[in-house]
Amino acid sequence: MTNDTAITSRSAADPRATPLGGRAWLVAAFAMTTVGWGANQFAPLLSLYETQRGVSTAQAQGMFVLYAVGLVPGLLAGGPLSDRRGRRQLMLAALALSMVAGIVLAAGAWTTTVLYAGRLIAGVASGAAFSCGTAWIGELSARRPGAAGRVPRRATVAMTAGFGLGPLAAGMLAQYAPAPLVLVYVPHVLLAATALVLAWRAPSGPATGPVAATPRPVAPAWRHRRFVLLVLPVAPWVFLTAAVALATLPGSVADLLGDHVMLFSGLVTPLPALTGVLVQPVARRLHNRSRLLNPGSLALAVIGLLIGAAAVATSSIALVVVGALVLGAAYGALMVSGLTEVQRLAEPAHLGRAIAIFQAATYAGYLSPFFIALLARVADLAHILVALAVLAAATAVWAAAADRRLARGAAR
Repeated sequence: MTNDTAITSRSAADPRATPLGGRAWLVAAFAMTTVGWGANQFAPLLSLYETQRGVSTAQAQGMFVLYAVGLVPGLLAGGPLSDRRGRRQLMLAALALSMVAGIVLAAGAWTTTVLYAGRLIAGVASGAAFSCGTAWIGELSARRPGAAGRVPRRATVAMTAGFGLGPLAAGMLAQYAPAPLVLVYVPHVLLAATALVLAWRAPSGPATGPVAATPRPVAPAWRHRRFVLLVLPVAPWVFLTAAVALATLPGSVADLLGDHVMLFSGLVTPLPALTGVLVQPVARRLHNRSRLLNPGSLALAVIGLLIGAAAVATSSIALVVVGALVLGAAYGALMVSGLTEVQRLAEPAHLGRAIAIFQAATYAGYLSPFFIALLARVADLAHILVALAVLAAATAVWAAAADRRLARGAAR
């Protein structure tokens, strides 16, 4: 069964009508963008919570990564639930949770204790949305022939747009708006309410196509050797690169920025998302033509981490910007490559769970700022980033060797 046929035959026609027709996938994409906005709007506010609310650096980084603690069970539960109950139903729940998270985080202006709960709820919402959103985009994209190959790029762009626009808006509001610790969350709450209305009216799956019977039992994608030996080992670097660019590098030059730290964070944190989006068309073509995308993307991660180490060592604002751009390119290429592999390996009945497992592995890298902050108490931050670059290089060597072994085995 080809991937296009698999996605098209995932479920029977949904009776709900939509004025978007073949562009119904935009509703799912907008929902993912909204949840991504809510996930990352917290990043540029770390310094503000430290200066205005007395939150320590370790506490702030703990709040940042607590999102990942909620996200992993959201992913692992959300994927199978969406396979059984439908993508739209789970997305509605995720959007509602995301809106609640924004309201709870806004209450953190009065008591920082609730910030932990807000970040945890945001993580659960993101896990549920991202595990079902990619599959939902795939099913709605199947309304147009030949669109299935664009699904990884569409899903990555949707998430990345939210990851970039959320901190940009939050940084600008934190710098210039009154009551910034409240108002920064208002745009996201309004977007979530809008996305809820749109998703409520959207179809759950493909417009046409009978349910196709699988001629024989097929092993789930996560048991495939390529998934275990190649996809999973590379996955944590997807969000490790983004997290270092978002949460580690901007704070390393905070002392040089004075009153403009919020503006700088708001302008720098969208940069990884920007380059992550721009690199995706090239990454998709390279993935289809060559087996070297994963090692090449990890090479970008190595370069970005080394630039980050140089930025920290020299306290260079310019190098922080360059490092964020390069790390963002690595993030975008790695995400497209991983989602494309999962889409190729997974049968429709297992697609949600396969995406969830992959994304849970990617978000392991989102914990990196917390551990980097802890290690920075006993080691130089620049040396920590160099050590991460060495690990990324070792993973690139593993990925290239594993891909060659798998290719030889398939050729036999």
